[in-house]
Amino acid sequence: MISERYGKRDTERGVSTTFMWFIEEVGELATALASDNKTNKAEEFADVFAWLCTLANISGVNLEKACEKYTDTEGIEGLK
Repeated sequence: MISERYGKRDTERGVSTTFMWFIEEVGELATALASDNKTNKAEEFADVFAWLCTLANISGVNLEKACEKYTDTEGIEGLK
């Protein structure tokens, strides 16, 4: 969905600039985590996730497939 909606603009921005936006959002999440504002925390988690998805998209990484590292219990020691 993110790729469909923002893919052209994200690709034009490039990985380096997108990574800087991602890091900025991680910083905002860090600030939100230090507060008691649950709404702001949720918003910042969503922003970090969206920018992570964008980085994966423009880097040619299928994030859903990459996350199988943690969801495939056959491949995770201790979850077998």
